[in-house]
Amino acid sequence: MEAAAGHGQRPMPAPLPLGVRLQLAGLTAAIDAVERSDGTVNRCLYSVIDRLLSKRANPRPDGSGVRSYDFTVDASRGIWARVFAPVSSAVPLPVVVYYHGGGFALFSPAIGPFNGVCRRLCSDVGAVVVSVNYRLAPEHRYPAAYDDGVDALRFLDEAGVVPGLGDAVPVDLASCFLAGESAGGNIVHHVAKRWAAEQQPSAKSLRLAGIIPVQPYFGGEERTESELRLEGVAPVVNLERSDFSWKAFLPVGATRDHPAAHVTDENAELTKAFPPTLLVVGGFDPLQDWQRRYADVLRRKGVKVKVAEYPDGFHGFYGFPAVADAGKVFQEMKAFVESNMAAPAKSTAR
Repeated sequence: MEAAAGHGQRPMPAPLPLGVRLQLAGLTAAIDAVERSDGTVNRCLYSVIDRLLSKRANPRPDGSGVRSYDFTVDASRGIWARVFAPVSSAVPLPVVVYYHGGGFALFSPAIGPFNGVCRRLCSDVGAVVVSVNYRLAPEHRYPAAYDDGVDALRFLDEAGVVPGLGDAVPVDLASCFLAGESAGGNIVHHVAKRWAAEQQPSAKSLRLAGIIPVQPYFGGEERTESELRLEGVAPVVNLERSDFSWKAFLPVGATRDHPAAHVTDENAELTKAFPPTLLVVGGFDPLQDWQRRYADVLRRKGVKVKVAEYPDGFHGFYGFPAVADAGKVFQEMKAFVESNMAAPAKSTAR
């Protein structure tokens, strides 16, 4: 059921399976338990929750033929990545570099829901997925997550391959896509912006062919209509949790109108190399107004943008397989990746 959009109306929550409701209740309880009002995280308690929610990499393929393993990008900063790949491929596969959500302050590629999303990205989209572990706020504020995201791309570009894959799974780094949800979607934009402006001209092998920000975390000092209308109704995101994320991530003393959060025509200086964009928006996500404004900024900057709308989509809905629209998101991703892959190199053989 599509939510009512008028001011003063209390929209009806989208009907969700019991299992999903229980998962969401557990997730939000865990978030609220570790986030402190002063913008810090109870890392002692968080470490316990992290161990309970994390999944180990598994080199043995699952039922969909996807295996996973980890490799180190920079041990000194704790940057590593989890790879999701098939056992073999007859053709070079596109690479999706993924940045997880968690309000910049929580989680890793090993957390169950993100581990599951990346497995589906691999199997449903037909890509090798590299899920990046970046440093977390508030211990590592802006721009640490962006720096780590760019450095992961530089690592792949220098290597010319995805480490550990072997010859049985060739990849096409000229068809590299960035994807991420929530805070990860925010990171996708800022990493793509920096890569296009600073790294792409001299890159050896990696070319950004497209980005897929899924319900990205943007914001500002303003309280938007969707934030107010869905406050206390929509799961996962509310004003208090959003304010915590920005307080933890942004420079000390910065407001939510900082360019990291508040992307505008004035601060979105995008080069021609900025890639085509598939933006996923949920009608039950309080952040949807910010996301649509973001799409408008990209269009005004000349970026090719497709917005995939899901009226009943709550924040992070595509990570729950039991939600009907989740599968449709991966279908959209597959079509986007296939339509934006690099053209095959012409053979010079005679």
